[in-house]
Order: sequence, then structure tokens, then C-alpha cells
Amino acid sequence: MSTNTRQYLTFQLREEIFAIDVANVREILEFSTVTKVPQTPDYMRGVINLRGSVVPVLDMRLKFGMSMTEKTINTCIVVVEVAMEDENVIIGALVDSVQEVVELDPDSIEPAPRIGIQLRNGFIKGMGKKDDRFMIILDIERVFSHEELSGAINVADARPGEKAVNE
Repeated sequence: MSTNTRQYLTFQLREEIFAIDVANVREILEFSTVTKVPQTPDYMRGVINLRGSVVPVLDMRLKFGMSMTEKTINTCIVVVEVAMEDENVIIGALVDSVQEVVELDPDSIEPAPRIGIQLRNGFIKGMGKKDDRFMIILDIERVFSHEELSGAINVADARPGEKAVNE
């Protein structure tokens, strides 16, 4: 087994399987009450209270141009830590369901597909394959732009009664 083998948490959005490095995953939560914050982008579903901290919850389906995630028994919030400038930011990624943790060695990961049109796919690390099924391996640190993460932090930092500035 290669020493470069990495573990990835796989999750589902509609029929597609995505994966993120487990090093970025803090925990997985059942989807419960999310407090909507006015004047935020559609993909920002709101905030949750995570042991006294306000954590923004971002809908991964909306972020990727799909329909809004519907609450089911399998819907989860994957709490991830991403680096932004000099700090680590905690966000909740709303997904249809969490699948499993898989180990992939670099030889089983193909480069991200190059498409002739201007498709922003810089957040795709590659395509993994397990049991004849492809999974899209995300670079979670690049899925959301600096502006999106700044807006999420601003919403999480807003005090009750204050308007969150989301620019």
C-alpha cells in the first residue's frame, strides 16, 4: 500500500458522489434547525449553534447549480475547516447524505476533466474510482471563494439585532 494513500469522506448530492479529504472534516451532524439570515445568497441556508459557536451552513447542491437540498432522514451537515488567509474557518456543508470513508492512492485518482468551455472547476482535485463508480474529489479550500467565505464569517460574527453586511 502506498504511503501517499489518503482518506476521503464521500457524500451524495442527487445521484453524484463527491469526496473531501478527511483532514478537513471536523464532524458530521444530523440536519436540524438552521436559522435563516436575511439578505444572504441562496446557497447560504443560515446558521447553526455548534456548542456555543455560530457556524454558517452552505447548501452544496445550490452551490453547484442544482436544486435546493430537501430535508430527508439522510440529510447531513458536514462541518469542515478551511483555511482563509491567516485563519481557519468552520463552515457547515449541507449534503443529501454521507456515504463512507474511502482510502485512495494517487494512482486511482485521475486529473479533473478539461472541458472546452469556461467552466470553473479549479475546486476539483480529480476523479476517484472505487468499485466501478466515479467520485468527484473536491478541494474544499477552493469550493468557496474568498468573498463567499468572508460573507459567511461576517454572518456568523454578526450580533443579534445587527445587520450582517454581506459584500
